[in-house]
Amino acid sequence: MEIRTQQHGAVKAIVPQGAICQGDAAAFENEVARELQSNMGRCVVDLSATPFVDSQGLEAMLNLTERLGDAGRLLKLCGVGDTVREILNVTDLADQFELYEDVGAAVRSFL
Repeated sequence: MEIRTQQHGAVKAIVPQGAICQGDAAAFENEVARELQSNMGRCVVDLSATPFVDSQGLEAMLNLTERLGDAGRLLKLCGVGDTVREILNVTDLADQFELYEDVGAAVRSFL
């Protein structure tokens, strides 16, 4: 899995390319955690190019939300496709994240 980043003003969008599963989950978590630290938490994860997330990918996202929880925030996800949305709903984890339709809406949520 490749992880791209895009700058939107003061907000960094992290865009994983491919499924977030087993071997890639730790790299994903580390990259997002690093960006959260360097951007004072002003990051969103754009899942528009992520067709699937397995249990390790979910765990990585929950770990990131836990880190943000100390500041009273949740991990912001956008571009969540039908399959990933269904996974979040079936596992009752959708409420653990801030979900936005697209990057623009997620970036505006910081204003």
